[in-house]
Amino acid sequence: MPHAISNLSNQLTYLFLGGNFISGSIPHDIGNLESLQTFKVEQSLLTGTIPSTLGNCSYLLYLGLDYNMLHGSIPQELMEARSLVALNVSYNNLTGNLPSEVGKLENLIQLYVSHNQLSGHRPQTLGSCLSLEEISLNRNLFEGSIINIRGLRDLKFLDLSNNNLSGSIPGYLVNLSSLEYVNLSVNSHEGPVPSEGAFRNFSQVSIFGNINLCGGIPELQLRPCSVEGEIKRVKSSVKKKKLVIGIGAGVAMFVLSVIGIISLCWLKKRNKNDRVSNMFSSTTVPVHERVSYEELHNATGNFGVVYKTLLGAENIAVAIKVLNLSKPGAAKSFSAECEALKGVRHRNLVKLLTACSSVDYKEGTSDTTSRPLTLRERFNVAIDVASALEYLHVNCHDPIAHCDLKPSNVLLDDDLTAHVSDFGLARLLLKFDQESFLNQLSSVGVRGTIGYAAPEYGMGGQPSIHDDVYSFGIVLLEMFTGKRPTNELFEGSFTLYSYTKSTLPESVMDIVDTLILQRGLRVGFPV
Repeated sequence: MPHAISNLSNQLTYLFLGGNFISGSIPHDIGNLESLQTFKVEQSLLTGTIPSTLGNCSYLLYLGLDYNMLHGSIPQELMEARSLVALNVSYNNLTGNLPSEVGKLENLIQLYVSHNQLSGHRPQTLGSCLSLEEISLNRNLFEGSIINIRGLRDLKFLDLSNNNLSGSIPGYLVNLSSLEYVNLSVNSHEGPVPSEGAFRNFSQVSIFGNINLCGGIPELQLRPCSVEGEIKRVKSSVKKKKLVIGIGAGVAMFVLSVIGIISLCWLKKRNKNDRVSNMFSSTTVPVHERVSYEELHNATGNFGVVYKTLLGAENIAVAIKVLNLSKPGAAKSFSAECEALKGVRHRNLVKLLTACSSVDYKEGTSDTTSRPLTLRERFNVAIDVASALEYLHVNCHDPIAHCDLKPSNVLLDDDLTAHVSDFGLARLLLKFDQESFLNQLSSVGVRGTIGYAAPEYGMGGQPSIHDDVYSFGIVLLEMFTGKRPTNELFEGSFTLYSYTKSTLPESVMDIVDTLILQRGLRVGFPV
């Protein structure tokens, strides 16, 4: 923008330059245009800062600098232009606080500062702008609770989403009769959601991404509020703070103790695995000593899915998966197919030992009380699962589609190495009992698990390695957001995927699992 523009007639009242890809900075002497009423340079390539001299334009009504690359803070001198009716500086790179002097703008009707990097608490003086009808502060780094704006009787539009706000939703919002839309999504609000005023209409309110909210109208599908539960939550929060302080002093000794215990257990486990490996190493002889049907029957009963038991003279811990193949002659073909799958070997796959789908039992993999995983451990688990899928899809003689990849089918050993289980079962059932395969639509059947199965597969499509890629993506999102795809937050077209996509790239930290900086997702990712 040429600096000579500041030398135009001081009688100039309207200056529209938007949409012309004007670059450079706004001249510092732009305030010389004292009669300026409208100054709009939106959707351009402006850089630099907002000149503080704009506050000298005492007749300025409309200031539009949105969709540029301006940086720095919003100058408090700008708030001296008390005639301002509309202020729009959205979609820039502005930092710092929203000046407390904003309360001087008594004629302000529209305030748009969204999609910047503004931070801190919003000034309480904003409640003094009694003419405000539209407030858009979304996609910033504001923190604290919702300020008192109960006096803004003409407010129609309020967007505070995608910030770091906390606290409860103030009840006075239901008394703002002009309020037509309110968006508080992707924050850390808690407590009850009003069911009056604008909150009576599902289309007028958006509150997703606040996991501690409750109540509200049924369409929001939030959990019911409990007075007793709220009291417990407050007490629990206080206890947690005390616990963190207490643990800090002894964490070093605890870590050393854990390292020592893990080392001993690892050595013991390795010796045990060496004995088991020797037992099953030969491919020219049976992979396990002969086990009678009576012994298997006693271990599993007449029906079921997976059982842990001890087999053989050495009481080797294994898992037995029971499959019911009702077609005549299916058992013989099933055994032959198992022999083929038995040759599948990879460090991140559990081993199929014999005609019963048996695996080396992973002690503790379903223990939901185990410690959470660190961020690095989560990455390692993700890499292990990806490595297993690559082997099944690319490096096997015939590609194998897992068809039911989910956290509970990812078993972790004592070293936190991930092993994918239950691979190949869909292929077996499709080949030898297709009728049973096509009828199994439950959340635990080979048609996949709700939330993790690709839509086309869940609706009856044939098994495909592409379905595994979809399921793996959902598992990754769950690992790093801490939310299951079946979370009550998700309904209709709003899924874990769309929830994550809506925060990219500016607000991704708003949806990261809150435990990720402490320890992370629980071992075994139980479903």
